[in-house]
Amino acid sequence: MKIVNLKGKNDYIDIVLKNLKRHNDKLDTVKDSVKEIIDDVRKNKDRALLKYIEKFDGVKISSLKVEKSELKKAYDNLDEGFKAVLNEAKENITKYHSAQKYEHIDIDENDKRLTQKVTAIERVGLYVPGGKSPYPSTVLMDAIPAKVAGVREIVLITPPQRNGKPNSDILAASYIAGVDEVYLSGGAGAIAALAYGSETIKPVYKICGPGNLFVAEAKKQVYGDVDIDMIAGPSEILIIAGSDMNPKFIASDLLSQAEHDENACVVLVSESEQLVKKVLDEVEVQIKVLEKEDIARKALENFGICFITNDMDMSFDVSNAVAPEHLEVMLENPFDYVDKIQNAGSVFMGEYTPEPVGDYFAGSNHTIPTSGKAKFYSPYFSEPLPLFPQTYPSS
Repeated sequence: MKIVNLKGKNDYIDIVLKNLKRHNDKLDTVKDSVKEIIDDVRKNKDRALLKYIEKFDGVKISSLKVEKSELKKAYDNLDEGFKAVLNEAKENITKYHSAQKYEHIDIDENDKRLTQKVTAIERVGLYVPGGKSPYPSTVLMDAIPAKVAGVREIVLITPPQRNGKPNSDILAASYIAGVDEVYLSGGAGAIAALAYGSETIKPVYKICGPGNLFVAEAKKQVYGDVDIDMIAGPSEILIIAGSDMNPKFIASDLLSQAEHDENACVVLVSESEQLVKKVLDEVEVQIKVLEKEDIARKALENFGICFITNDMDMSFDVSNAVAPEHLEVMLENPFDYVDKIQNAGSVFMGEYTPEPVGDYFAGSNHTIPTSGKAKFYSPYFSEPLPLFPQTYPSS
């Protein structure tokens, strides 16, 4: 990870943004290829989708549709411990998102009555990646809020594995979340199929879910014909850490995102040069035992950076300028600094609230804005779970 010392700098925001490469420019490199795929799917439908599955996923399949009975079968065959975790995650996610539901508005005054009726989108498509790391958690994070909102038809599309079948954990999670339809396809072709339909797939009205550059660019190109959640980039984490925080915890949480993707953005912000050095030493110790060491090392090399700041105000200025997908506030009495947080996708307060808890289990969503988009997309807010005890003021 690169170290940038901002102490005494007046133009430190410019320095921060210059040092942090953003990911959106890369979409232009696949723009023409994605348009060609979308046009092909619109014209040739199932035939084009099957062709791209063979080309990009390296497997021939005879049908795009996954029978609903396969979802129940995958659930029944799931490891009992993992099944319990997924079901408890479902409960947490349902509870959290139920609290976010829009309510009807009814204003009745004098001779005037104004109302607002809230209706759910009828049919929504969810894209779930199947590449380096298929995440059943993404199924829960995208399907459960749709279910809570009252969406009638939830459609999931995911690439096949090398054996021509979908990932069984994704199918099991689909069963738990109440997904109505599952199809096999990946990349830009899958997004085109959701947007415009095919002989097998009926089009949807909104597309949600993360993916690679081709998926992001495809969502960008179909937007307007359908709605989308956002243009999502690779994972990001920014940790604001005090000098007395545990460097082992900080290193672990930085690596939790670095192992996601070679282009993951990993940022540490601290006033303490000594802490930064301790964290970097600990990163080197922990990275050697990761299964995805190669991916994590590339992420740290490509987009890993430590900013050393004058004071806490500068630290939060840096964070708000970056507007990270995930922000950890690793400070004593972290809630004292809530008013300083302006731009972040999901916020984790205190030394005992690791970011992966939000990714998989706590209940707040992990499909959140990246690449600075938290400046205009609504964030979520995560507090410590009971199994991570920490005392804060009641206010």
